[in-house]
Amino acid sequence: EISKFGLEALNVDEGGLNEMDNKILSAIIEKFKGGPVGLTTIATAVGEEPGTIEEVHEPFLIMEGYLQRTSRGREATEKSFKHLGIVPPGKAGTLFEID
Repeated sequence: EISKFGLEALNVDEGGLNEMDNKILSAIIEKFKGGPVGLTTIATAVGEEPGTIEEVHEPFLIMEGYLQRTSRGREATEKSFKHLGIVPPGKAGTLFEID
C-alpha cells in the first residue's frame, strides 16, 4: 500500500514507467507507426534532450522489453503496444489473443 502510494506520487504506472517513458512510447507508436525512428526525431516529438532519452529513459525501456534499438532506429515492441492499450500491427482482426 505504501509503495503504491509512492509510485503514484512519482507518476509511475503499473508497468514501472514514468510520464516521459510513456510519452516516448506513445510518440513512437502514434506518430511513427511503431518505428523505426531516430533518437533526435523522438526527442523533438516529446520535447526532451536526445542525451537524456538515450542515457536515462532508453536503457530502462530496452531492459524491460518496451523498446528495441536497430540499425535503422528505435522500435516499439509488442509489449509497448499492449501497455498503451493499442493493438500491435498485424494483430488486428484476430478473435482470440494467444499468449
